[in-house]
Amino acid sequence: MSDPNVPSPTLLSAGGDPGAGRIAAAAGLERQSEVRSPDLPTEPLGTYALRHGLRPSAERPPVLAYLAEIWRRRHFVMAFATARNIAMYTEAKLGQIWQVLTPLLNAGVYFLIFGVLVPINRGIPNYLAFLVTGVFVFNFTQRAFITTSSVITESLPLIRALQFPRAALPLAYVIIELEQMVLAMAVLVVIVLATGEPVTWYWLLVIPALLLQTIFNIGIGLFAARLGAQVNDFSQLLPFLMRTWLYVSGVLFSIQNLGLSQTSFLAKHSWAVQVLEVNPAAVYITMVRDSVLRSQRLSAPGAKPYNAALCTQWQNAAARGGTVPVKLQYDSAYCAAHITVQHFWYYGIGWAALALVVGFFFFWRAETRYGRG
Repeated sequence: MSDPNVPSPTLLSAGGDPGAGRIAAAAGLERQSEVRSPDLPTEPLGTYALRHGLRPSAERPPVLAYLAEIWRRRHFVMAFATARNIAMYTEAKLGQIWQVLTPLLNAGVYFLIFGVLVPINRGIPNYLAFLVTGVFVFNFTQRAFITTSSVITESLPLIRALQFPRAALPLAYVIIELEQMVLAMAVLVVIVLATGEPVTWYWLLVIPALLLQTIFNIGIGLFAARLGAQVNDFSQLLPFLMRTWLYVSGVLFSIQNLGLSQTSFLAKHSWAVQVLEVNPAAVYITMVRDSVLRSQRLSAPGAKPYNAALCTQWQNAAARGGTVPVKLQYDSAYCAAHITVQHFWYYGIGWAALALVVGFFFFWRAETRYGRG
């Protein structure tokens, strides 16, 4: 039934003026549009939504609310990480075995080159276990950095389809690398025992060491995820950064021992040794090595009272290059240390806290930009 208050366009145009009829019809429609549906609020929709606790879906949530959202989706994070971990090697014939073979083959290549063809052990006892431990620990951080750097761009369909805190994605990828690191540690235990290292209570320190490294990896993973999502050239630069990081982190050699060499540049610039030693990757490598390798604890500079004669004897043997006789390899413990073993734990805690806080806030500030690429 039509509104009796609205003039009929047909009647208005009956006098032969069709233009006047169209004008009257438009006026009638305008009056009809002013009549609100009884289901709609009388106040502005923005005020109505705010009064009922609604907020724009693209708005960045507060920090505490954002953390609460991540915690509520912890089961999603774990399920996503496990599914990705299983699917990663489904097309390979060896399947999940590659999770262990990859770091093991890397360690084998490094040992062949630097342990056999071009020996650079520089007086390091049990160099095989020393090298494998460094490769496995560094690989954990390296893989976390590389995979999280592309997680946003590779997950665009998921980001656009579902509403969830984007930080859950880099967090899940770090958990993937942690699961693979656990398998690698099982292989490391076999290698360490096969090389003659004894089982001691120090092995328990591996748990807090890897926990701190995981926290650090989450922080740099969040940082790398935002960079990778916003800087297209970051993926091209990343391989060079990782290779440089590997060479300065003491994976292939002992930074402490290298600084003791009389002919080394680092020996004449002690500040450079300290900078390399507090490098986060080097810190976590040293912490794990000191936990599982008794030979590293006994030969670390500062492990024994300073003895100038024995320290010089070790320095002369290391300066000649090649392999230092076994009876002299532990004399490096009589040299003075730039950083003690206990201080490495302080640095490990500091790096983990700093990376997590900086990485989280850096990622969170761009929460509304992810998925627009």
